Amino acid sequence: MDKRSSLDSEDKAERGKGKKGSRGSKQDSRLPDVDPFVPRADHYNPRELRSWAKRTGFVSNYSTETSATERNESSGGFDLEKGHGHRADESSPKIEIDPILGQEPKRDEGKAEVDVEMNSIPDGEEFDHGGWGRPTGIKCGLRDNPGFVPLICYGLQHYLSLAGSLIFIPLIIVPAMGGTDKDTATVISTMILVSGVTTILHSYFGTRLPLVQGSSFVYLAPALVIINAQEYRNLTDHKFRHIMRELQGAIIIGSIFQSLLGFTGLMSLVLRLINPIVVAPTVAAVGLAFFSYGFPQAGSCVEISVPLILLVLIFTLYLRGVSIFGSRVFRIYTVPLSVIIVWTYALFLTAGGAYDYKGCSSNIPSSNILNDGCRKHAYTMQHCRTDASNAWRTAAWVRIPYPLQWGMPIFHLRTSIIMVITSLVASVDSVGTYHTTSILLNLKPPTPGIVSRGIALEGFCSILAGLWGSGTGSTTLTENVHTVGVTEVANRRAVEIGALFLIIFSFIGKVGAILASIPLALAAATLCFMWGLTVALGLSTLQYSQTASFRNITIVGVSLFLGLSIPSYFQQYQPESSLILPSYFIPYSAASNGPVHSGNEQIDFAINALLSLNMVVTLLVALVLDNTVPGSRQERGVYIWSHSEDIRSDPSLLADYSLPGKVGRCFCLPKCFGV
Repeated sequence: MDKRSSLDSEDKAERGKGKKGSRGSKQDSRLPDVDPFVPRADHYNPRELRSWAKRTGFVSNYSTETSATERNESSGGFDLEKGHGHRADESSPKIEIDPILGQEPKRDEGKAEVDVEMNSIPDGEEFDHGGWGRPTGIKCGLRDNPGFVPLICYGLQHYLSLAGSLIFIPLIIVPAMGGTDKDTATVISTMILVSGVTTILHSYFGTRLPLVQGSSFVYLAPALVIINAQEYRNLTDHKFRHIMRELQGAIIIGSIFQSLLGFTGLMSLVLRLINPIVVAPTVAAVGLAFFSYGFPQAGSCVEISVPLILLVLIFTLYLRGVSIFGSRVFRIYTVPLSVIIVWTYALFLTAGGAYDYKGCSSNIPSSNILNDGCRKHAYTMQHCRTDASNAWRTAAWVRIPYPLQWGMPIFHLRTSIIMVITSLVASVDSVGTYHTTSILLNLKPPTPGIVSRGIALEGFCSILAGLWGSGTGSTTLTENVHTVGVTEVANRRAVEIGALFLIIFSFIGKVGAILASIPLALAAATLCFMWGLTVALGLSTLQYSQTASFRNITIVGVSLFLGLSIPSYFQQYQPESSLILPSYFIPYSAASNGPVHSGNEQIDFAINALLSLNMVVTLLVALVLDNTVPGSRQERGVYIWSHSEDIRSDPSLLADYSLPGKVGRCFCLPKCFGV
């Protein structure tokens, strides 16, 4: 404080002399009379600084603490095309006032001035959507090493928060394919294995961001379309294996296309067409596609589905700030906690006889029940009882999933076309996740070459998923953005350690059996939240564009509306399906009875299927409108990617994205990889 007071007295003396001086007094008169900032305590408090700035009218042109209005007035706003802080009417340079001493700071020539505490950005730096250089609150960063035990805890925490996205898809597709409870357990184990392997591969050879790979909801709707094709409805012998092999062949062909898109560098060209206005409605349409399945399936047992939905919302929204032992348990473990609590409640209902009906057994399928009184209760027993599944009794303790375990894949042109377009939608989803994650981690965005490398590896990982027979492709989960924000952990090693645990769990058959025993109503209720979260994460991408722009809101609104309305038109052409399929599967049966009749059954099936998918129609509409309707780069929120030169020149960026060890030399020839 003595040093500060002496500086103040010297400053006042200099100002007193300036009043008597000549030419120098005019320059000094431009300095505002700002009282020095004196903190009340020994430590720095940003609130006190903001209060002092508001009281004295102080505005710093290198601080991000000022309000948006003050920033626009002082710097003319941020323009992606003209650069940050550009003013057309600015005629004289601004004078910066030190917020602590209340005077102009002394500058050292030849040295760039960076204010770390105030999070300033040096002149000439690129300000990417307000994200790079911004504090994120991440407690365990990309390359941090907090120790082996904390990494194990962080890794398990990361995957538990993603449990809803990793395990519930087989509970939908396997029963629809005519599979048994044992088949469901096997597919879950296979999906867990593929997720673990592909996550490690992406962490080492992909973008190297801490992103979990798994069976995305992007592949669920196309899989249901293929499953509900007309020729598969009357199959009785080996129906599950036949449809699974059909899915395997389609996924492999679509994944080869995705790999070529990345390895050839074509993805770098496609990136010019992909922006937030395209990504936001497309990802939102992925979640909205299942509105006809969600609660209609969960409503089969409202006594357990409604409490689960309420519990998830309470944990996510009302108790998200509650901390137990320094961890926000309810916010991080929302899905597993809710499922365990309601599953236990359903167990008590089953044991208490809530679903016991005289002369009826839950182990007898509804088609074999001769008693009319039991037939009407069979659906309730199958969806609500916790002992309806025999997966635990039939699954082996140790079983290692292996390639081609369901037989040789079946390749057809119609299903391959569907999965090729689906892989393109998955790539668009991944591009948005890459960019958002880099901002959350306070990193420079990856280069187009690194994005191409990530997409290429995702295609390779989906080929593995097709060979192993998980029923869907493997891609970057959209929920990664939510998980990183909630857990505040974005560590590459933690994700890899968690993936190793997934691989180990996949070898234990009883683990898959336990997950396969979750009542269907409970799984559907959980997916209602997961699909809603997918919609929210998709729309949140609009924050990187001008959300108040009439151009943008029109494109997003029209894309979403047509993405829901056009598929509804195609879905009404199934008079026979309404008599055979459950109501919640009818929207996915339009491929066989759609209005398109070109004379080629394979092409007709593919076009009717694609135009009945919400996400495909939404992507097409948004892609065309965003790239044809005039708009500035700032208005559109055009993604700004780094350049290869930036990665080579900056060692820290090189460590974030470059391939490990000597692996990078194998990929140094293709320019598309940007390494």
